[in-house]
Order: sequence, then structure tokens, then C-alpha cells
Amino acid sequence: MRRRTSTVGDTTAVLDAVHEIGEHLGDGLRGRGTPAATRRLRTLLHADTVVLADLEQPLAISGRVPDTEELAAVLARTFEHGATARHAQWTAVPLLVDGELTGALAATGAGDSDLEAAGRLVTRCLDHSALRRARARIAQAELRTLRAQISPHFLHNALAVIAARIKADPPRARTLLNDFADYLRYSFSHQGDYATVAAELQATQTYLELQRARFDDRMEITVRMAPEILPVALPFLVVQPIVENAVRHGLEPRPGPGTVTVSGFGEGPLCVIVIEDDGVGMDPDQAQAILAGAWQRPVTEEAGAGVGLANVDRRLRTVYGPEYGLVIETAPGLGTKVVIRVPRFMRGVQAAGGLRSGRSRPGARPPRPGPDAAPARPLA
Repeated sequence: MRRRTSTVGDTTAVLDAVHEIGEHLGDGLRGRGTPAATRRLRTLLHADTVVLADLEQPLAISGRVPDTEELAAVLARTFEHGATARHAQWTAVPLLVDGELTGALAATGAGDSDLEAAGRLVTRCLDHSALRRARARIAQAELRTLRAQISPHFLHNALAVIAARIKADPPRARTLLNDFADYLRYSFSHQGDYATVAAELQATQTYLELQRARFDDRMEITVRMAPEILPVALPFLVVQPIVENAVRHGLEPRPGPGTVTVSGFGEGPLCVIVIEDDGVGMDPDQAQAILAGAWQRPVTEEAGAGVGLANVDRRLRTVYGPEYGLVIETAPGLGTKVVIRVPRFMRGVQAAGGLRSGRSRPGARPPRPGPDAAPARPLA
């Protein structure tokens, strides 16, 4: 960081140190990586002692044991004025995250300009950390919202279908009741923010079995899923809400039988999942407005319609970046095709478990697999 004749090796070492400091401060100023970040800062600054402190106390110290009174005095001056302060051999710079004073970086034996540059580095790292945590909180809140929007209409219809088959077809009623329990268990699971494609597919098939019974088996289901993508992790409850949208807003308004196709395959470093129906479709401008959160629901439309698609799209963009949202291809009378593309591997995206019942399904009609499809059940 000091102006000096440098070599490529020196530059690489500095860049590596900056990267490591950012990693250590990934959990914030009070995270468990703060001591390691303090040690790296001391090496980078060639300082005798480096201290990272919040507004209450020093959090980590690297180097010589400081005089506590001198350290407290320089920190107090920095916090009081919100600017670089000096006392005895100490210099301290404030850490302002999003314009708010959150702590200070103090050192002995370091140049003022170097220390101020290091303070800007720490501030930027803490700002990024706060942004990541905010994004995670948003994703969790949207997942809770999606769970709360599980259609009461569907729950009522599923129970009505099961009740109607108790006398006419007890084995089928028992299977559907078990499916219904599995669907609720997975939808309200607290195992994590991510699930495997296999778990999402299993939950989706459970949902489709319940809907098939409601349609008196007039709904055709086709599942084609390449085995290599089954372990891929993706945000929890991504596939099923899209399939629900296909059934509710694509097939239900259409007279006669309908088809839902769920397929998945690898495309280089990407996992691609396609949900397609031959229902009533929609205007492309309406699909765009739904994803943008700007669609005005007609008075006759059920509350929450289209919200699931927008919710899934936002969560995908939050986790993977703006280029990984949903892609919708549709037109009135021509059905709807929704494409999900996510990286097959991404740091921090790790799946929890899915449905775990593992029981057989007597009397159930499994979805028709396609070429090279994974077995319909069990997938967990």
C-alpha cells in the first residue's frame, strides 16, 4: 500500500491480502474472522500493533499489547469527531458503514495515509458483508411469504378429492392423503434455504399427483430429468410454484384434458429446468409485467395469482445475480413455457434434505418418464 518500487510478486501478495481480509470480515465486524483480519492488516501495514474495535470495545488486537488508556483515548476521539484521531503513538480512523459510525481501526507504527486507506478497505468489506446479510434476509422473507401464499383453494380441493375417494377407492385415498402430508411437510420444512433438484422434483410430483386426482386423471404429466442434475442445489420451493401456476392459470381455465411437462438437463456449467403446459397461455406483456411485479390483478382473479412467479424470479436473481431470473415464453391459446437456468455449482449454495418418507406408493399412477429420465420415485 505504500509507494515503493514493487514487483509482480509484491502486487500479488497485496491483492491476496486484500482478498483474505474481505473473506475474514464476511460475517461483519463482530464475526469470528475479525482476529485473522486484524493480523492480515498488521502485515499489510507493516505496523507494530493493529486494533479493530466497535463502538463499545476493542474486538481484536494484533502485535504488542497496547496501553489500554492510550488506546481508549484515541478511540474516544475518533468516535467523538468521526474522523482520524491521534493520541501518543496511536492513530485511529473511523469505520463508516452506509454512513453510520460502526467502529474504528487503530494502529501504531503505520503511516497515516496507509492507515486511512486500510480503513477504507475495511469499510468496503463491512459494507459488502452487510449487503450480503441483507440479501439473505430478503430471500428468507420472500420464502416465508411464498409459504404463506400456499393456495387455500388447492388445500381445500385436495382434501375434498381425498374425502370423495375414501369410500369409492380407499387405497387411492390413503395414497393421496400420504401425498398431501408429504406436500405440507416439504412446503413448510425448515431444513435450509436450498434443496436438491431431486427433492424439488419429488415435491412437485407429489403436488401433481394430488392435482391429477382432482382432474379425474385427465391431466397428463411428463417428467424428463437427466440424472446428473439431480444433486444440483437450488433455492427451496422454486419448481413447485411454477408448476402450480401452470395448473391453476394454464390448465384449469381450459376445457378438457391438459398436459404439464417438467424436464431438466445440464448445459455446460448450467442446470436447466423447463416447465411447460398446453393451457390457455397469456399475453407476453402480461408475463413481463408479472415478473416485474407491475401486473394489476383483475378483480375476478384469485388473490396471489402471479405472485409465485415474481417471488421465484426475485429469489433466483438475489442468489445468483440478475442474469439468472426466469424466462417465460407464452402466447394466448398456445400454453406457457418457463425456463430456469442456474449454475450447477456455486459457492454458498448447499442443499438440505427433501422428502424423506421413502415409502412405496400402492395404487399411484407415476408420471410418464421420458428418455434418459431419472426414476420417478423415490428420489430422496
